[in-house]
Amino acid sequence: MEEEIKEPISVNHALLGHADFAKEILLQKPELAAELDYRRSSPLHLAAAKGYIEIVKELLFVNPEMCLACDRDGRNPVHLAAMRGHVHVLKELVQAKPHATWAALPRGETILHLCVKHNQLEALKLLVETADAHEIMSAKDDNGFTILHLAVADKQLETINYLLSSTSIEVNAVNLNGCTASDILAQSRRDVQDMEISELLRHVGAAKAKNISFSAYEFGSSRTRGMSSDADDQNRVPCPIGKNCNEFNKKKDDWLDKQQSALMVVASLIATMAFQAGVSPPGDVWGDNSKYDPEGSPAPAPSSETPHTAGLSIMADNNPDAHTSFLVTNTISFLASLSIILLLISGLPINRRLFVWILMVIMWIAVTAMTLTYLVSITALTPNHELDHLSCMITVVAYAWTCLVALLLVDLILKMIKKLIKWRGRSSSMIINGTTTI
Repeated sequence: MEEEIKEPISVNHALLGHADFAKEILLQKPELAAELDYRRSSPLHLAAAKGYIEIVKELLFVNPEMCLACDRDGRNPVHLAAMRGHVHVLKELVQAKPHATWAALPRGETILHLCVKHNQLEALKLLVETADAHEIMSAKDDNGFTILHLAVADKQLETINYLLSSTSIEVNAVNLNGCTASDILAQSRRDVQDMEISELLRHVGAAKAKNISFSAYEFGSSRTRGMSSDADDQNRVPCPIGKNCNEFNKKKDDWLDKQQSALMVVASLIATMAFQAGVSPPGDVWGDNSKYDPEGSPAPAPSSETPHTAGLSIMADNNPDAHTSFLVTNTISFLASLSIILLLISGLPINRRLFVWILMVIMWIAVTAMTLTYLVSITALTPNHELDHLSCMITVVAYAWTCLVALLLVDLILKMIKKLIKWRGRSSSMIINGTTTI
């Protein structure tokens, strides 16, 4: 058994010596060109992998059919030359047997996948320019990767630039988990090249999956460099670096759902408190009427008794200014919370994140108004001799609350400005690209 294994190996290595020696051997025994070692590698496999151009030419002259022979890993000599970046050897092999270039690989890969996975840009360029590879530029392996997905995942800046500027590759190919190349970049580890890669993708109209319309998912219509191409659901590819985009998007949806549920609960509580405070104001209501004369007018009351009517607010009679402030703040809180409830149950067809932001601002208004309602009520119910101490506390609380709300408001405004800038930049890029296409 060992002799059977060692013989092909020694033959292969002998043929990989000097070109003149290999030529003489092949003249005497041309059948040696078809010998396979225990890895099912022929002399042409080894010569192509090593980059021995002269020996490759001799082997092709003797038996060009060996270009189609596959080793134990399912790779022919053309694949090995592309993986190693031996462009001169690759050119000879492609000229000898062009269809060997497109031989099927395990896991559904193409030779272009091998070029990108092994970072062989020159080999990729040669295949695209001389082997009519445009037809399989957007081909997928069994895991769904296009060569653009691989290049973006590996941060191969030059390869990405070449694919986007010199080929018709589909830039918005959506994988089985709902991710595009832009999604892959966003989920990958941060790198100094991210900004430049992002700019390259943006300039050709690349977008994240969430920004692509449903029709693009349904019919596979995606934007390519200077053209639109059709792709079906089988063209979708899973995200690299072990991340599931469906799970990622589902988490975002879950976050929005939780935010909306929390807003509904808080809005309901505030509405309940505001309603209860409105019908039962601080200090309660009068339990009886002051005395009336027969003609219906209130009888003159003793100085110790305020004219009043049963069921009306005591604070409205004793402290009208405080009662007015209480009604204003309580009404604002009540209406703001009801507005949140109404918007949540209406299901308006707008961007959900923007929708949540709007609801949050309304909630801030409701909570602030409820806080003011509490402070007004406490002030109205506090005896005059205690107001000095209370006013100091109220001032501190008011300043702290104002600072908190201002901080949240500034943060929200900055986020909205950032989103607006990104949206305007994306729109401008799409307009420019559309004009260029026309």
